[in-house]
Amino acid sequence: MPVLNERAYLEHAIASVLTQELTVPAELVLALGPSTDGTTELAQRLAAEDDRIRLVDNPAAHIPVGLNAAIRASRFATIVRVDAHSELAPGYAALALQTLERTGAANVGGVMRADGRTPFQTSVARLYNSPVGLGGGAYHGGTHEGEAESAYLGVMRRTVLEEVGLFDESIRRGEDWELNLRIRQAGHLVWFDPNLSVTYWPRESWSRLARQFRATGAWRGELVRRYGRRNGIRFFAPPALVILLAAAVITGILQLAGVLSGALSLIISAVVYLPLVAYLLLVVVVACLPGGGGPRQRLWTLLVLPTMHLSWGLGFLGGVLRGARDTVDASRLGTRNTPLP
Repeated sequence: MPVLNERAYLEHAIASVLTQELTVPAELVLALGPSTDGTTELAQRLAAEDDRIRLVDNPAAHIPVGLNAAIRASRFATIVRVDAHSELAPGYAALALQTLERTGAANVGGVMRADGRTPFQTSVARLYNSPVGLGGGAYHGGTHEGEAESAYLGVMRRTVLEEVGLFDESIRRGEDWELNLRIRQAGHLVWFDPNLSVTYWPRESWSRLARQFRATGAWRGELVRRYGRRNGIRFFAPPALVILLAAAVITGILQLAGVLSGALSLIISAVVYLPLVAYLLLVVVVACLPGGGGPRQRLWTLLVLPTMHLSWGLGFLGGVLRGARDTVDASRLGTRNTPLP
């Protein structure tokens, strides 16, 4: 478990791991980044209370670096990736081990069931669980078991991880997708089991959500630079929305200035404006659908859905055009743009 500034979630996440009922020995290795909110002190206290918890340092703060440090420090043949912002369902680990054995897969993952504690966070969670929000990957609500492109978190065979070279530490986001690509290229199976469930707690504020999605989009753009069309077509929808919105702004300016008029103006208006009107209607429909919660949650949905798409799309375009470079997910770090002290 890589950990950075997770004091509000860490104890529940650890409890969900340590209460897993297994017939084999297990340990929990925490890779501690340079937290500033008391997370490290909490982790040290919990480790002192339970000898199944082991601590390693992750001064770089980056997730794949921490994951690799924890994997190298671990002692057993199966690696269960867990997240400090998540909680494992009861029986998760035992069922995942059974699925590994039954399928012969190298990596097994399940469903990420997002949840919220406030109207804003609940709105974000609902969109995480919707194909409209995050593009319909199997782990966002799939119901059919089978071979998969990637796995949420993942329960992995250590021998395969060592064979393919662990996580790529040059990738800050999307490291799981890239690892699973190498696993599949090496001839191994990645498997989705919808009976595996993990509760995920999204970001708690609009600004943090926007920063998270911009960083994630930038790294997906970097992965497109590296791996091209091996990336699914769904990843190209948010940047298309950003380009369409930019085209609409330019078209409007030209029309107001009188540069664009007549039949050509009507044609371009139809091409540019109608898809945006359709998108706005989609946002309104999603906000009004049954299960959308109370008025405050529905109002948040009207803002959250475009924020997710546009932030991700802007990041993606930057990542494709110039690479992700040193982009990091600063969404747990206040206004700072780097996790380093």
